[in-house]
Formats: sequence, C-alpha cells, structure tokens
Amino acid sequence: MANTYEGGIPARVYLGTLLVALCFHPIAVGGAVLKQEVALENGATTLNHSMAMVQRMEGLLAQGNGSDVALRVQTVNTDEVKVIQAHTLVLSLQSEVFEELLLSHNTSTLVLREPADCAAVFDKFIRYLYCGDISVRLDQAIPLHKLASKYRVWSLQQGLSQYMTGHLSSDSPTGHVVGWYQYAMQIGDANLRDSCLQYLSWNLSSVLQSGEWGSISDDLLLSLMQRSDLILQSELELYEALEAWIGQNQPASLTVENALRQVRYGMIPPQHLFRLQKQSPVMLKYYESIRDLLFLAFQFHSASPVQLAKYFDVNCSIFTPRNYLSPSWGSPWVINNPTRDDRSFSFQTQLGPSGSDTSKRVTWNALFSPRWLPLSVRSAYTNEMQATRTDGGRPRIIVTPATSSPDFAGVSFQKTVIVTARQGGKMVVRHVYNFHQSTEEAGDFLVEADLHRRASEYLIDSSLYLHVVVKPLYHSLIIARK
Repeated sequence: MANTYEGGIPARVYLGTLLVALCFHPIAVGGAVLKQEVALENGATTLNHSMAMVQRMEGLLAQGNGSDVALRVQTVNTDEVKVIQAHTLVLSLQSEVFEELLLSHNTSTLVLREPADCAAVFDKFIRYLYCGDISVRLDQAIPLHKLASKYRVWSLQQGLSQYMTGHLSSDSPTGHVVGWYQYAMQIGDANLRDSCLQYLSWNLSSVLQSGEWGSISDDLLLSLMQRSDLILQSELELYEALEAWIGQNQPASLTVENALRQVRYGMIPPQHLFRLQKQSPVMLKYYESIRDLLFLAFQFHSASPVQLAKYFDVNCSIFTPRNYLSPSWGSPWVINNPTRDDRSFSFQTQLGPSGSDTSKRVTWNALFSPRWLPLSVRSAYTNEMQATRTDGGRPRIIVTPATSSPDFAGVSFQKTVIVTARQGGKMVVRHVYNFHQSTEEAGDFLVEADLHRRASEYLIDSSLYLHVVVKPLYHSLIIARK
C-alpha cells in the first residue's frame, strides 16, 4: 500500500515482503503443506523477529557476504556499468526470469543491459528482492514498473500500478499524469489508463494552465476533446488552450482539423466567436474546415432551438454542454460541518446557452441532508420528490427549480455535483455525481464517504466543497432527426 507524500519526502511504499515469503510461506514436504498454526495453545505467544531478519538481509546485500553471482548492469548506449554482488538463491526465489538466466548461464557474472532510466534504479529494484520494501519517487515509478514487468516480479508490478493510480494528484515540477497515461497505453494497463484519463478530464482547468498540457500526444488530445465530462471554466478556455497546444506542437493539418471539429462552438457566446474569427490565427488558417460548425453555432445563437431544429439537421455534440464552472452554469457551495444538520442555498443560471435563452434566468434550490430529508422538509417539494423511505445516516442532495416556466418546454436540465478535496497538497476533483435527467436527486451521492471522520478525504478543514453545475439539454437538438 502506498502512503502519501509529506513535506516533499518520498514515503516508503510497502509492496509485498520477501521475508514473509521466506519465513511464513507454507512449505511443501512430500506433497503435503505444513501451515503455520493459527490457534495457539493456552499461554503461548508468537515471537516475531521479521524486521531484524529484514535488516540482516539488507546487510547481506550491502556487504556482499557469501555472494555467488555478480550482476553487471550496463546502461544502453553508454559506457556506464554498475556491479551488484548478489545471491542466486534470493534472485531465483523472487524472479522466475532471474532463475532462468542463472540456470542458463554457467558463470559467476550475469550481464544485464538496461536503458538509462532503469539502470538508475536497478539497485533499488534488487534491494526490493531482498527486503520486500522500496521507497519510490514520482519519476521512478515507470522505470521500476518496467523492471518489475521485465523480471516478472508481480507483487512489485501490482504495487507500482496502485502507487501511480493513488498519486495522480501529487505535485511535480513538470507533471507526471500525461507520461503515466502514455506508459499505460504502451503496456495495456487499462485501469491506470482510465484513471489518468479521468484525472485529466476532471481537473482540466488546472492541467490547461500547467506545462503538462503542451506535452500531451495527438491521440490523448482527441480523446479529451471528445468527452462531455470535462471540467473547466468554459468552452472558450478549451479553444484557447487548443490553440496554444497547436502553436507549441505544430501537429499535422489533419490532427488540427479533427481537434477543431471537436470544439463545441454552440457553447461559446457569439461575441467571442466573432472575435475568434478575426483574431485567432488557427481559426483564420483552418476556417474552411470548421465553417459549417461556426455557421450552425451562429444559427443556434440567432434563433430559438425549436425553430433551428425545424430547418437544419444538427450535429448533437455541438449543443451538449460540458461541466463548465463559470457562474452562468452553476455555483460553488461550501458546507461547514456537513454532518451537523440539513442545509440549503439558492443560485441562478441561464436558461440555456442559446442566444434566445442566455438572458432568461432560472433560480435553483439546492438542499443537502447528512441523513436524508426529514418529512417536514420533504412536504415543501413536489410529489415526485416525496419519498416514503428513510435512509439512516446517508447523505443526500436535491436540486430543483424554484418555479416552473413555459420556457422549460423542450429543455431538460442535467445536474452535476462536483466534490473537491485536497490531495497531494493541492485542490483536485474527488468525485463527480450526475443526476439522471428525469430526477432531481443524486441517489449515490457520497455513498462511500465517511463525513464523520475529521480526516475524511472528502473534507477540507471539516468542510465539504461542492460545485453544482446545471446543463440545459435541448431535446429538439440532441435527438437525431429521421
């Protein structure tokens, strides 16, 4: 299990133990297995000196006493050589690859060729085989994982994958999530890949402002641009970041065109679209590639969605909002001491992003209960929200419009609640809850959170940090026409 970093000092990460394998692993004798006694006799006790044995094993490696094989680690494409005095028994017990190499090489010296990043951490890797623990820095995770995979040390490989998944938010000078994503794609680690992609999507605003944004690959860029769960200030912020990425990386024209066509121009106010048409170098150069989308966006802003749908076949993605944090789309909500009692607050959003709706305001009531809603509160809401059940101790949140309006016809409102927490010394998105369009409640809201625990990973200084986003969806524009 990996511990978090504190004060910039790498935490010691325990990724399995050699000594447990040596001292407590069941021993096969004549086809039978001798197991450690679970139940001790009355008055008996267990003496555990495993830590002392770990220290002796570490000393054995450091001093080279009784060594019967020398590992000669050569760095590829350099003259750098590192020699480690080791023991055949230990290497063979921990790695089947080492076992095969040692059996096939009848010599006291085993030559291993490694790339520079792996050679730099090879002594740490060997120490893990002796001691069962290893200290890991962010920049060492990939080379150590490569070594664990190459030499088939599965416990270390699995532990490092968990370490990377758990340290996506850790602070690093140049960023590390993009590199870990690309490595996960390389080795086919779907869990790590998806975790990296989710982190980048949920924290995109901060990623766009970091040096890491310029390092993403063409494929990762397009994967992100296609997603509707991106969390950022506005679609304009995404366009401007895309323009900066294009200027820095100078990708092929086809990549630029594909990326530009993933921008949801209907979510950008017309005054900004006019400015981009005249001032954006990328838009001026590739205008013909996206002219149809810009035309559709201007039509969207100049007529009601109902009228637009009567005359045009539309690309639905251009009219589907992402999770925008700007005030037109929702509001932050900080709940102090969330386990204390029920809370409520009100906020306003635009009716919709269409030019005909941006000036119309909708007032929303949000209600949070740490133990579901008491009956006295439920009665103030509509019948469809009055539940007969009571769930003990389970947090709930409900978001409803304060009034109904004829303007709501043809529009459904998808609600998203974003939970922010502090991880690795910075604010990151901890979880995102989406309401089904036909409901007013997030049924799985904070189902895994222990808000009573002061050190809960969902709390910041005993407060719950939420951001409620309301996304209007125009039925006539998101339903494919026949």
